[in-house]
Amino acid sequence: MELQQRINAFVKLGDFLSQFTTTGITRNDQIAHNDLFFDGFNHQISLAHEHNGWFTKENVLFAIEGWSKSLIDKNINKWLLKYDFKKENLKTIAIIMAGNIPLVGFHDFLSVLISGQKVLVKQSSNDKHLLPFLAKYLEYIEPEFKGRISFTDEKLTNFDAVIATGSDNTARYFEYYFRDKPSIVRRNRNSVAVITGNESDDELKGLSEDIFRYYGLGCRNVSKLYVPTGYNFERFFKAMYEWNPIIHHAKYANNYDYNKAVYLMSEFNILENGFLMIKEDPNFSSPIATVFYEYYDSQDELKRTINSHDERIQCVVANGFIDTEIKFGQTQFPKLWNYADNVDTITFSLKIC
Repeated sequence: MELQQRINAFVKLGDFLSQFTTTGITRNDQIAHNDLFFDGFNHQISLAHEHNGWFTKENVLFAIEGWSKSLIDKNINKWLLKYDFKKENLKTIAIIMAGNIPLVGFHDFLSVLISGQKVLVKQSSNDKHLLPFLAKYLEYIEPEFKGRISFTDEKLTNFDAVIATGSDNTARYFEYYFRDKPSIVRRNRNSVAVITGNESDDELKGLSEDIFRYYGLGCRNVSKLYVPTGYNFERFFKAMYEWNPIIHHAKYANNYDYNKAVYLMSEFNILENGFLMIKEDPNFSSPIATVFYEYYDSQDELKRTINSHDERIQCVVANGFIDTEIKFGQTQFPKLWNYADNVDTITFSLKIC
């Protein structure tokens, strides 16, 4: 199976996904196999929400729309330009996927298949409706994918390497269990934002997207703020306000009420606006409806602090702070070449040939 065949198949998958957007679902009769798949995928979107209350239709469509924009010929070819795909020796790479946000394991799935390998997927029970359906679509678009894609709910067997994503606790288990296999094991990571006080209103509104999208459940969501000593949070809270309808989501509201009660009973000092709490805390992983913050006096010292915790940070949101920063409002729009934990899954897949 040639690389160009694989690229063409994923471009066509992107075309199919482009019918499902946050502004509406519109059927395009020019899309291949729509008669077989359009209504079915629409149903899978509904099932995803029925099965997992965090997977609202808006958030599922947001994830789908993001992938439809990534899976275009120009992006895929730019991504793959630096790799050597001449060697092909089919191996099976198992992927253990998280289920915190819709299609969170799709990049691993894409990387393994686009590199020419076979994939064995073990999904989270929280996100098991969308990807198998898209895999079937790929097999219709490109029949040579048949036999290269499989899913299992059982113990993983007959694989050559593994990519596993989980919590810090499950990561220790993965490292032990897969100690004799080539592996990528991912732990908990969170994203942080560096605020100087000079941010524009648009940048702070962008930060609200980084915080609230997917209810803050993704590793690319900002869960920690670094603010200059004496920072006034008034403009920050004003910029957050457009997300106030989030409190009407029952699961989010329950977490907000519970965590607020815990903070008050523990006599912690918090600031809150009715749908978001901020708490001074040195940790990175904040509970739902909460963002931690820390003060800093020196940007140089802050850089050293962030660098010392590099293994716990997924994204640094800032403007003019470090070379690898992500602009405000952009954490949920990664490029194909932005690898989770900065571990290149294409290189990993190719090396086990």
